[in-house]
Amino acid sequence: MYPDAITGGRTRGRQAYVIVCGNEKGGSGKTTTAMHIIVHLLNSGHTVASIDLDARQLSLTRYLENRRNWSRKHKLSIPHPTHDHLVRGSHDSAFENETEELRRFSEVVQRVENEYDFIVVDTPGHDSYLMRLAHSMADTLVTPLNDSYVDFDVLGRIDPATGEVIEISHYAQMVREARRHRHSVDNALLDWIVVRNRLSHLSSRNQASISESLKNLSMQLGCRLADGISERVIFRELFPLGLTALDELNEETLGSQPSISHLAGRQEVRALVSTLRLPIDEASRHRAAARRNWMREAEKPVESLRIFAD
Repeated sequence: MYPDAITGGRTRGRQAYVIVCGNEKGGSGKTTTAMHIIVHLLNSGHTVASIDLDARQLSLTRYLENRRNWSRKHKLSIPHPTHDHLVRGSHDSAFENETEELRRFSEVVQRVENEYDFIVVDTPGHDSYLMRLAHSMADTLVTPLNDSYVDFDVLGRIDPATGEVIEISHYAQMVREARRHRHSVDNALLDWIVVRNRLSHLSSRNQASISESLKNLSMQLGCRLADGISERVIFRELFPLGLTALDELNEETLGSQPSISHLAGRQEVRALVSTLRLPIDEASRHRAAARRNWMREAEKPVESLRIFAD
């Protein structure tokens, strides 16, 4: 269930930076967050491979299918990642299914890890073999969390009287284990960001209490905290179009004029991706551009490339 399960025990020499969106609880906004990260990276000039491990729901796959269909129908020039999704095993044995799914996942990762700048993985909302494997491969783990103690429970349990964290929950312990094994394989560190989604616009006692509990928990878990997206209707409206708040939203792309809510949603997402501190600085943009230029020129005769001195 660790990186050497993919690489056969070798230290991975990949170039791709792996971002995993994970949480054992469904409905936390993993797919919406993953999709906006993908578009942010594409807009920054990077090549992106996306993988949907939720073989039952396939929400990210549906989102990207909607994006292709909408852009084709309206002749839009918008960027797309290279996408793969996991197909569920159909054997009677759980062991055989896990083996087959691991093989398929391994094939996808080995195909894209040296060809793309980033790999973004959307995981299912339940504990599974592949979910643990994906977490152990992550360079950045993004855990969206609805701003309620119901969702907080997957990370830790609190004393109802004091609000203090008294126990680390199952998902947080799984991430700890994934971090340890990732570090033992290639000495790499996993940057873990817990993203608070569906934040209320109005401050409340409950919101302040959750905020304090998360701060205490982050000290124990070694994770960072970030504000995500609030409960905005526009994010649900954009899904069937395959668009995001980071796309160029106008009458041509939307079919109507964008609203103030669209602009506010874009500001929220931009603030979030800035907090993630992904490696998309100016130097990495130049490397990505140089790689694309090289690939475009690869088919030309050598003498036309002007790489030799006169």
